[in-house]
Amino acid sequence: MTAVKLKDVRKDFGSFTAISHIDLEIESGELVALLGPSGCGKTTTLRMIAGLELPTDGQIFFDGADVSEVAVQKRNVGMVFQRYALFPHMTVEKNVTFGLKVRGTDKAEVERRLEDILDVVQLQQFRHRFPAQLSGGQMQRVAIARTLITNPSVLMMDEPLANLDTKLRGEMRRFIRDLQQRLGITTIFVTHDQIEAMELADRVAVIFNGNLAQYDAPDALYKRPNSIEIADFMGATNVYEATLEGQAATTSFGTLTFEQDTKDGFGHVMLRGEAIDLHMERPTNEKNVIAGTVTAREFFGANITYSVDCGDETIQVIEQSRRMVDIDQAVWLTIAPDRIWIIGD
Repeated sequence: MTAVKLKDVRKDFGSFTAISHIDLEIESGELVALLGPSGCGKTTTLRMIAGLELPTDGQIFFDGADVSEVAVQKRNVGMVFQRYALFPHMTVEKNVTFGLKVRGTDKAEVERRLEDILDVVQLQQFRHRFPAQLSGGQMQRVAIARTLITNPSVLMMDEPLANLDTKLRGEMRRFIRDLQQRLGITTIFVTHDQIEAMELADRVAVIFNGNLAQYDAPDALYKRPNSIEIADFMGATNVYEATLEGQAATTSFGTLTFEQDTKDGFGHVMLRGEAIDLHMERPTNEKNVIAGTVTAREFFGANITYSVDCGDETIQVIEQSRRMVDIDQAVWLTIAPDRIWIIGD
């Protein structure tokens, strides 16, 4: 297990700056997701950690040792790419052992590691099949096995689930997380999928325009984003301008009380849809009561999302689908003060 640190890292490609400035610390045995929109610099960051690109400025450390200019083959890292790059004319076991054989590893050691890794990735029964005879998930496991068999100190994965359908993506997310926890290997995972990052990672590094925008645990990113941009990227739909005074936020649809410590002035209030309670009758002895009218609803199996017009604003409310509220129904919304998040300007 290896700890990874990036200090003041920048990467230029000619006159184009792909990474402006990143400081990042990844603990030994941690799974960290690099998350961001296409072109933000997350893959460039991964390639610099791997040694496939050299930083223009700054340093990269493995367990405190500066590896900024160390060649990729000497960093003992393993890469799993979006495209599996399996040899179509080789069986599963030959694909998996190819790297060891190229390195001249002893035959008995190759066989020992092969048996171990096939057990780990649950591919023993497919060892004599060719890639064309495998499902997408099975091919991805072959690619992972081929990397893990070399005993890398850091495992790196660049959008490895992008080519899989929705069901397989869910299965592979669980497989990768279980595998990483069992092996305890430091893992860095690149994705543009927020759900993927939140389900897999111990911590998520959100990158915008070549800069680290926020680095936090998944629940903190979701519930306590540090900017409007992060809130929007993490799927927040209820974000409204507010005037802040003490622990009260005055919005166009009323004044809300909250518990967070903030500065007085202008800011934004974020209300997560699933944190809002919807009532058919006006509640008593409740804080933050908002009157509104249901104008739309969307059924998503386990949940229903209601659009509720409250004055000049529309608030999205997410409920478990145990009832169906009619369109044009007058309703009241409540939200607990400790479930309101304020984003200051």
